[in-house]
Amino acid sequence: MSRSHPPETHADWQALAASLRFEKGLETRAFVDDAFVAAVGGETFTTINPATGETLAEVASCDVADADLAVGHARSAFETGEWSRLAPGKRKKVLLRLADLMEANRHELALLDTLDMGKTVSSSLGDMAGAIACFRYQAECIDKLYGEVAPTGEEALALVLREPMGVVASIVPWNFPLMMTAWKVAPALAAGNSVILKPSEKSPLSALRLAQLAREAGLPRGVFQVLPGFGHTVGKALALSMGVDCLAFTGSTATGKQLMQYAGQSNLKRLYLECGGKSPNIVFADCKDLNRVAKHAAAAIFHNQGEVCIAGSRLLVENPIREAFIDKVVEAAKSMQPGDPLDPASFMGAIVDETQYRRILGYIEKGREEGARLRAGGEAIEGPGLFIPPTVFDGVTPEMAIGREEIFGPVLSVFGFDDEAEAVVLANDSVYGLAAGLWSQDIDRIMRMTRRLHSGQVFVNNWAGGDQTMPFGGVKQSGNGRDKSHHSLEEYSELKAVWMSLAT
Repeated sequence: MSRSHPPETHADWQALAASLRFEKGLETRAFVDDAFVAAVGGETFTTINPATGETLAEVASCDVADADLAVGHARSAFETGEWSRLAPGKRKKVLLRLADLMEANRHELALLDTLDMGKTVSSSLGDMAGAIACFRYQAECIDKLYGEVAPTGEEALALVLREPMGVVASIVPWNFPLMMTAWKVAPALAAGNSVILKPSEKSPLSALRLAQLAREAGLPRGVFQVLPGFGHTVGKALALSMGVDCLAFTGSTATGKQLMQYAGQSNLKRLYLECGGKSPNIVFADCKDLNRVAKHAAAAIFHNQGEVCIAGSRLLVENPIREAFIDKVVEAAKSMQPGDPLDPASFMGAIVDETQYRRILGYIEKGREEGARLRAGGEAIEGPGLFIPPTVFDGVTPEMAIGREEIFGPVLSVFGFDDEAEAVVLANDSVYGLAAGLWSQDIDRIMRMTRRLHSGQVFVNNWAGGDQTMPFGGVKQSGNGRDKSHHSLEEYSELKAVWMSLAT
């Protein structure tokens, strides 16, 4: 679509949304072997705008037959070597062209994610910046990573090589549709693999638009394919496929456990998981600016409607400041209310679908029943669309469901603690270990606690900081994979040891 100027105001975004035409140019079919096609079985599913309840489009619903076709094309593309054996510097140029196309179409891509899953356009634009940066970073990395020469005597030359794995299936979630796609797809493509993407059935539209841009950028036939559909159909088929060498997944821990079983039942494919979280955000009384910290603590849980794997959903506050600090968090939350996702001024948008909406409200009711003290929110917002305001519970204990289970919504559970030792115990008392936050001015405490927190990443005096140079992933039941940074390239390549005898 063409516009005389990029959208800036609420009215601009509404006009851009009104101009979308899925029957003219915007694809809703699967992308297989460089062509957009209907699902083999002819099935479709409906994608709905959760902010209005209106139908957006009917999207191809792929199944086992589609997966088999895509895997076959991906394998053929890999074996021909047009991409897998292409010089890294040449792969880089194609991926940089794709990043440029993504940037040129970033407003449309952002709008698709906003309409599809309910997040605000401001958040979606931030996602686009992250997705573009990821493609550029991984593209630039690939021709700067060297192999190794092992130390030997003069009688041998020993090489350690990195080679592409083959066919990679990427299954991505609905909460950050295109950014999570970039985190999985960019390093896998950069490493020389053929990639099959299964976007969430709740947010497939930007992935299909990405396929159009990938073709325009010059990715060879069969190297990148997109299969929209459900996890229990096409997702399961990819996980069980004997032709898939690696499966990368971001989503719930329960689904991650199922995928591990499928990998074992099939070909022992490499499996990288980024799963759930119940992340602790720990605030000590020595913080200098508690108003600032309170705003960050509120944003850590209410950003993206709380539909964030690393959301700071457990707020641990040192007891001497607890009451006053909760008041500040509640005050900060007043400026983080949900609104029209197309309004750049809205902090939160709509909950992704009716199922998640009811799940969140069920946890809120459970929090009341378990005896937690409701300090803010707690009621659904009347009217069209699926909106829940920032909700804060105090007096939460580890035995309560709202303090233990991942809610994936705008619900904050507040705990109190008396000292550093208790804070560590509370923070680590979880099956998850994706992220942790730590707010203090005491550098000795900071150094002690960053080592003692069982988490894949620790944010000190910030929440969710970092850039493309930092790996992203967790420990325990939060999974084992790492997105971003050059470490992600290691997940999509195989090590080959070559021992050359020089003896005559």
